[in-house]
Amino acid sequence: MQGRYFARGLVDSMAIGAGYVPVAISFGVAAIAAGLSPMVVILTSVLVFAGASQFILIALLVSGAAWWVAVPAVLLMNARHLFYGPALYGQLTAVPRRLPLAVWSFGLTDEVFASAVAKLGQQSPAAREAWYVGLQLGAYLAWVGGTVLGVVFNHVLQNAPIFVTEALNFVLPALFLALLLDMQPKKHWLSLCGATVIAVLLVSILPVHYVLVIAMLAGAVLASVGGRNDSA
Repeated sequence: MQGRYFARGLVDSMAIGAGYVPVAISFGVAAIAAGLSPMVVILTSVLVFAGASQFILIALLVSGAAWWVAVPAVLLMNARHLFYGPALYGQLTAVPRRLPLAVWSFGLTDEVFASAVAKLGQQSPAAREAWYVGLQLGAYLAWVGGTVLGVVFNHVLQNAPIFVTEALNFVLPALFLALLLDMQPKKHWLSLCGATVIAVLLVSILPVHYVLVIAMLAGAVLASVGGRNDSA
């Protein structure tokens, strides 16, 4: 029975994987072009699994930045993940968990979080853990597999036409938009509009990772205000 729920999670992860593979390929190509060895590039995806933060990490390491500069920078960029766990925790307290929370948190990327928010509540309590593990494992394998493809075919992809590179860069934003639409944005219009306005206003004057955190905080505050108004 749990195997069926796990397989369902893997199937649901295919949408995430479709966005992850091209971006991970780009990471593999960029990291090899920066002079890193294929093994280091692949191990970065296997052990870190941090998406855009891996690009930042590679850039910092190649530039000669000290570890005490590179590590805090990557941690700060990923500070938004501090909000993901508490947001999902309410749906986990009522389910029979067999795995430690550390396993749940390892694969909690932006896209996995968006899918979990939209679909975890639709699963029966007995199915949620297996479904979620399948979801995050599918996303993880897609990212690692895409990195391997980027490493193996880096010479071909480095000489690819410009439209191919631009198309690879657009895949992840398109995935975010698809996941957002799947979350029924009409129910959260106030927080989404507020976060969007804050991000647009700040993106030209602050680094992107600061903008993400501030916009998320603004969205959370507006969601809380909107929830209280609905209750009233």
